[in-house]
Amino acid sequence: MILSIKDLRKIYHTKQSEILAVDNFSFDLKEGEFVAIVGPSGCGKSTILSILCGLDKASSGTIETKDNLRFGYMLQGDNLFEWQTIFKNCLLGLEINNEVTEENKEYVRNLLKMYGLGDFMDAYPSNLSGGMRQRVSLIRTLATKPDLLFLDEPFSALDYQSRLAVSDDVYKIIKKEKKSAIMVTHDISEAISMADRIIVLSNRPSTIKKVYEINLSDRSTPINNRKAKEFAKYYDLIWKDIDYHV
Repeated sequence: MILSIKDLRKIYHTKQSEILAVDNFSFDLKEGEFVAIVGPSGCGKSTILSILCGLDKASSGTIETKDNLRFGYMLQGDNLFEWQTIFKNCLLGLEINNEVTEENKEYVRNLLKMYGLGDFMDAYPSNLSGGMRQRVSLIRTLATKPDLLFLDEPFSALDYQSRLAVSDDVYKIIKKEKKSAIMVTHDISEAISMADRIIVLSNRPSTIKKVYEINLSDRSTPINNRKAKEFAKYYDLIWKDIDYHV
């Protein structure tokens, strides 16, 4: 296992009361696995992700990781610095970690070339499409050579067509680079098309309602996975579990 979470609990304190946001959240992540977390709006999906990557603290419970595990966090927006070139943007994590070496800079250049951004290294973010900006955001995250990626609604700012294309790009990159990933999303189709396993959360306080192993025939890219004969069955089951009200 690369990550093991046991009985995670999060309580927020206000002047009037305590709010139990997450309760009894436990699961293990296998090396190379892609897990998606879905659930009703406001149920605590992003809170769990923030705790796992160290941006927030759990009230109780344990988180155990593989020795020397490195995390990378890809946010909802690309958060690129408009005054910096694409190459400079990709060095941000390395600069924060004081790891800007010639070897690491060459690694970033190779990532940009490999994933179709080699001609844009000296361009600025305003010259790129939304999908290209998200690819830059992922490469910036990969630059620090993380073992585990946390993806928080990474495609939510894109239009539908760009969202499909970029989810394909990001999935291929994650699999090619042999990374483990945990993605939070409100999009059930996105989760089914990308994840090996889906964790469905209840309304707050957030607990694990059900876990689905996603077994699709002829699994390939997210776009093609949406055509699998099992796709609609998983969608209907997860939709009912989440109990959306329109």
